Amino acid sequence: MNIMKNYLMNTYNRKNISFVKGKGAYLWDSDNNKYLDALCGLAVTSLGHSDPEIADVISQQSKTLIHTSNAFMIKQQEQLGEKLCKLSGMQSTFFCNSGAEAVEASIKIARKYGNDRKITNPKIIVMENSFHGRTMAALSATGGDKAHAGFYPLLDGLLRVPYNDIDAIKKLSDKHDDIVAILLEPIQGEGGIIIPDKSYLKELRIICDISKWLLMIDEVQSGFCRTGKWFGFQHSSIIPDVISIAKALGNGVPIGACLASNAAADVLVPGSHGSTFGGNFLSTSVGLTVLDIMKKKSLCKNARDIGLYLETELNKKLSHFDVIKEIRCKGLMIGIELKVNCMHLVEDALENRLVINVTKENTIRMLPPLILDRDQADTIANTLRKIIGEIKYE
Repeated sequence: MNIMKNYLMNTYNRKNISFVKGKGAYLWDSDNNKYLDALCGLAVTSLGHSDPEIADVISQQSKTLIHTSNAFMIKQQEQLGEKLCKLSGMQSTFFCNSGAEAVEASIKIARKYGNDRKITNPKIIVMENSFHGRTMAALSATGGDKAHAGFYPLLDGLLRVPYNDIDAIKKLSDKHDDIVAILLEPIQGEGGIIIPDKSYLKELRIICDISKWLLMIDEVQSGFCRTGKWFGFQHSSIIPDVISIAKALGNGVPIGACLASNAAADVLVPGSHGSTFGGNFLSTSVGLTVLDIMKKKSLCKNARDIGLYLETELNKKLSHFDVIKEIRCKGLMIGIELKVNCMHLVEDALENRLVINVTKENTIRMLPPLILDRDQADTIANTLRKIIGEIKYE
């Protein structure tokens, strides 16, 4: 541990545990203790750990070709772009390496879209309590003084409104004639698993159509079967103009993408944006395999079914505790908000061999693997009942 402290920047509050192997929904530490992983590296390893098909494609592709650069055609990139567009309703794809990069690309699309229309200093509406990444534009779009602290000045041209508040957006529309886009998560993840009204995205789509704004959806955490559909926005039966994706697409291999349609599809041209590693042979081969496995195993359906079962069990076993404020679930995207700071529950859960996360200091966030079964869901609910039941609340 001293070596880590000496040679790694102090950017994470790491737990004193080192995982050495994983299989399916489970992880093992260096002392061979077994843990149920209800976090998936923050919605990344949605197929579970050490999936044999993923391991095989990584091995085979690495023996053939990993990287040449986007100066040349990459067949797997073209194939993955086509599949992603067909799944999402989009028309074009830009590949990168992470969710933050995908958000950066979407912000650049909005800026260029505005400038191409001769709009001086084009504005983007963003949300309070949001999270879009750690790079400067993504950080600026993120809502929260804590994330912004120490990094001013932020990117300008961003207009912030409360999430799930249509009237606030209408008021901004009346005041500004230089708005070009809205950027938001279909469900706020880092913000505490905040699920908007069913009509929210539909109303945003109407406003954007009337005003000729781009509707840009950040699906980095909510995408790829996590909510019970391929993408979170599909619960609202709309089609966005821009979508940011990453995380689960690589099941641990770094990959991200920005998808675009309609007026946004052809905004970026050669020289206007790029990525050295984005869409290389290895990451796109893995992405293709991930999508095939998700479809073959009907993981959207499993996320819906097991998510509903887990939601029922959580309500049954936790809702009677006075410390519980609200349980929020959409598929296997789960938030349990408490009335007190519950950061200590991360350590308590680890002591009980369960991996969870706490966000906003008072909300247990779980993003378990999409392969989760009922027995594992029972383990999650029972473990949470135990550790939450130990909280003294008056």
